[in-house]
Amino acid sequence: MGQMSIAELRRLIRTLSYVVSTHAADELEDDNLSILDLESIVLTGQIAERQRDRATREVKYVVRGATLDGSAAEVVLKAGHAGKLVVITVYLA
Repeated sequence: MGQMSIAELRRLIRTLSYVVSTHAADELEDDNLSILDLESIVLTGQIAERQRDRATREVKYVVRGATLDGSAAEVVLKAGHAGKLVVITVYLA
């Protein structure tokens, strides 16, 4: 899959076409964030950075946006199998 736009990332979030890694779930809990906060970050945010993994050549997207209460936060995503997003991590910025 080629590089994705913020519109494509948002479409996948809106259609619930994503999975949350165990690490991301732990980070959500540690920062007292919900899955709705994660979705809000992508839906309100912009791609801050694109990173390419040296070993796998996969592109990761760092999206900077806002949680439901307006706090600045970031989500790191990548394209997964069957057209789904994989949420790698999430954190308050």
